[in-house]
Amino acid sequence: MADPRTFLGWPLLRQVTGADRLGRGHAARSERSDRLTPRTASADRVVDSVCPFCAVGCAQKVFVKDGEVIQIEGNPASPISRGRLCPKGSASKQLVTSPTRVTKVRYRRPYATDWEDLDRDTAIDMIADRVVETRRKYWEWEADGPDGRRRTRRTLGIASLGGATLDNEENYLMKKLYTAMGAIQIENQARI
Repeated sequence: MADPRTFLGWPLLRQVTGADRLGRGHAARSERSDRLTPRTASADRVVDSVCPFCAVGCAQKVFVKDGEVIQIEGNPASPISRGRLCPKGSASKQLVTSPTRVTKVRYRRPYATDWEDLDRDTAIDMIADRVVETRRKYWEWEADGPDGRRRTRRTLGIASLGGATLDNEENYLMKKLYTAMGAIQIENQARI
């Protein structure tokens, strides 16, 4: 249906004959675009967050409606990203809303061909048993020294390499945990 404001509803005619000579405002709008509203307008609340992909720390605004994430955008108040997100950050909504997102603990037994679902308590117990067994198996109480009595109290069977998605507080706690277990190979790359 033609826009009654101009001949045949052509935007070019609105641009040439109206006040919007550059075609950036009213001249470029159609009846359909007049009815459009932003995705974020229906949000119940907005939660401030940080992009999880790298260590830059771009701030995000997470728009939530009825307990569901409906949009994630850059936060213009951020001095780091000033409201901009890279392609990965722009796609971060998929992390929480993708239908293929794994939300259960998955385990594949040795030599098995299929994955099975485990409850969280079983998985945590399995991990704890393996950590204790590895620590016990590779524990070094005394190093080889000239007197044979130099104590090391360490294990080389456990190591940690933290990723950029971990913040400094998480890495601090991991460092404390692994040091208490006797591990000495502990690294991270957190910068936020």
